[in-house]
Amino acid sequence: MATSKFASSTRSIPERDDGPRHVAIIMDGNGRWARKRFLPRVAGHVRGVETVRATIRSCIERNITHLTLFAFSSENWRRPADEVSFLMQLFMRSLKKEIERIHENEIRFRVIGDLSRFDDELVAMIRDAEALTAGNTRLNLTIAANYGGRWDILQGVRRLVADAGPNADITEEALEPYLSMAFAPEPDLFIRTGGEKRISNFLLWQLAYTELYFTDALWPDFGDEALDAALASYRQRERRFGRTSEQLDETAQKGAEGGSRA
Repeated sequence: MATSKFASSTRSIPERDDGPRHVAIIMDGNGRWARKRFLPRVAGHVRGVETVRATIRSCIERNITHLTLFAFSSENWRRPADEVSFLMQLFMRSLKKEIERIHENEIRFRVIGDLSRFDDELVAMIRDAEALTAGNTRLNLTIAANYGGRWDILQGVRRLVADAGPNADITEEALEPYLSMAFAPEPDLFIRTGGEKRISNFLLWQLAYTELYFTDALWPDFGDEALDAALASYRQRERRFGRTSEQLDETAQKGAEGGSRA
């Protein structure tokens, strides 16, 4: 039976870190960034790719081990056909241009989502990139493309039933290995740029206890200062995971006493 090597925040209490190890981002605001400059929407998407490159570098510098980016949702097919076509072409061009650099920087690349609607050439490029970088460990970079949180849960259930049969005991522990992000710890910090305050069907299962951060900065303007503001907000949060503040204080005091005895 499939198993997951990462603990679930609803069944156990994750260890507290000074900074997040897994950051998930909805990159919103490319079109509005372009309109403010009287440019076509696609110009914002091109500029957004530059921000992706800079964010990857910044996460490595800040010892973040997992970065998950929402590039294209299952609902984005509702956008104008010419914009969707441009996004697919931009994805292909960016992948061709960046994958060698990604590999040289020891970054592992993955794509999650339903790839059945993508062109065969793009799917082949994705699989080749995943295979090329499979041994890299410096940063786990995941791109969510044609992804939806409800789709993720449903496909996980279907795969579990296919493996275990129609009478499968569908528990959290049994289902988690079949979800798209089973290879990663749950996100510690979720960031959405662009001023909207919703999660838009992104990682519905995995965000159960993630700290949420919303910023008015449009994605092409999201630089180091904006990232550091999000990380500073995260460090100020009291992550209780169902416990009380008093319990956190007791745990911290016991840890300090144990350290002093050592």
